[in-house]
Amino acid sequence: MATEQKIALVTGGSRGLGKDMALRLADKGFDVLLTYNSQKDDAEAVVREIEQKGQRAATLQLNVGDIASFDGFYEQVKTALSDAFQTDKFNFLINNAGIGMYVPFAQVSEEQFDELHNIHFKGVYFLTQKALPLLTDGGRIINISSGLTRITMPGSSAYASMKGAVEVFTRYLAKELGARKITANVVAPGAIETDFGGGRTRDNADINKMIASLTALGRVGLPHDIGGVVAFLCTDDAYWINGQRIEVSGGQGL
Repeated sequence: MATEQKIALVTGGSRGLGKDMALRLADKGFDVLLTYNSQKDDAEAVVREIEQKGQRAATLQLNVGDIASFDGFYEQVKTALSDAFQTDKFNFLINNAGIGMYVPFAQVSEEQFDELHNIHFKGVYFLTQKALPLLTDGGRIINISSGLTRITMPGSSAYASMKGAVEVFTRYLAKELGARKITANVVAPGAIETDFGGGRTRDNADINKMIASLTALGRVGLPHDIGGVVAFLCTDDAYWINGQRIEVSGGQGL
C-alpha cells in the first residue's frame, strides 16, 4: 500500500485496458482520476469499484483528440483535485485513451490519418505538456503504445506510426524532465481481448486463433495482463526505470 496519498490520472479509464489500469492502481493504494469520452455510466461504475477498494476516485469527460479543449479540461482537473482529493497536484499521468483503425495503407484517407494523429500523438504530446504544472516532481508518465510498433501487421500503418512517434516522444520526456525526477516510460501491449477496434481480436475467432498461434504463451492477451504492469511502474520499486519501452504481449511474434 502507498504510504502517502498519490493520485493517478488515467485517460480512457472507463473500459478495457484503462479500466483495468485504474483498478490495479487502486489495488496498489493509489487514488485515481479517470477520464471517459462518451461512456459516463461506465466511468462512474469504475469510480464505485475503486471506492469499494478503499481508495478515492473521480471521473471527467475528455476527448483526447480535441486539443483545443485541454486548457478547459485541466481547469476541471484542478477542481476535481481540490474537491475529491483535497490537493492541487497529481503524481502519475497514464496516456491510455485511443481508438483502433485497420485500413490498408493504399486506402487510408487524410481524414482518417488526421484523426489518428490527433488522438494518438498530438493529443498525447500536448495533454502531457499541459499537465506539467500539475504533475508533482518525482512523478511518472506512462504512455501506452502497441506491439504493432515492433510486429508489422497489414492494415495498421497509420495507427502504428502514431504509436512509434509516441515511443520516441517518451524518450525525450525522460531526458527533458529528468531534472524534476519525473520518469517516462512506454507500455506496449500485444493484441488484447477488448472492444478496441470493434472487438476484432476478442470476437473474430480466426484472428484470435492466429494471434494465439504467434504468441509464445499460447493465447491472446486479456486486460488483466496489462494493468498490473502500469501500476508497478507507479510504485517506488520502479523508480529507476526510465525512458524504456516495455512490451507486454506474452511473447507475441518472437
